[in-house]
Amino acid sequence: MNAKSQAQVQGMKAAGRAVRAAFDAMFSACQPGITTQALDQVGAAELARHGARSAPQLYYDFPGATCISVNHQAAHGIPGDLVVRDGDMVNIDVSANLGGFVADMGQSFVVGEANSEQQRICTAVQEAVEAAIAKVRSGRSLNVIGKAVQAVADREGYTIVENLGSHGVGDSIHEEPSYVPLDNPQETRSLIRGMVLTIEPFFSTGVQWVHEEEDGWTLSVPEGHLVAQFEHTIIVTDRGAMVVTQ
Repeated sequence: MNAKSQAQVQGMKAAGRAVRAAFDAMFSACQPGITTQALDQVGAAELARHGARSAPQLYYDFPGATCISVNHQAAHGIPGDLVVRDGDMVNIDVSANLGGFVADMGQSFVVGEANSEQQRICTAVQEAVEAAIAKVRSGRSLNVIGKAVQAVADREGYTIVENLGSHGVGDSIHEEPSYVPLDNPQETRSLIRGMVLTIEPFFSTGVQWVHEEEDGWTLSVPEGHLVAQFEHTIIVTDRGAMVVTQ
């Protein structure tokens, strides 16, 4: 989407608020003992309260309203009977269509007591997104995002997962530009005023590629490795990035 009109900007903000509300409700409910299916139901109810429809269900017939990935699962985890336990690292990814506008956000966090490495990777990937957001301006190279993310990953000693990318959003859940948020000197595309896109790196402890589980949806790293994601939907402006999912 290229959101230049006030109506488009307001539509994206409304979709962002719905997605944020669903995430916040799920984050609050994510306590030891809850199943991922029950957690998904919390998110589904909040989206319905806002009049929004789950984007994974709408566009991909995903078997859940939201994606909930636990521990070595990186993305697209299917809600089910898995019980969340103290010390688990959970990723909640919520995307929804409200009135024809789609917003997308996600975050990894630790339930209960986090060990130092879990906390460090979650903090690092969030810092990377915030650093990238600060570099966004219309007319700049799309690669300013990758450079900012790469700088944090390199400093903290993490690899960036290369087969999970960021993407345009707004009219649908996945649009152009599709890109991996790492430093790519060959990147020739530019940030355009009104461009709506996600910034969503995945940091890992040494893994560059996730693999698909037998369920055909869940993407994981090998057990024993950590993986964490942080994601916002932004609109590119002449003054910077307008974050619609914060």
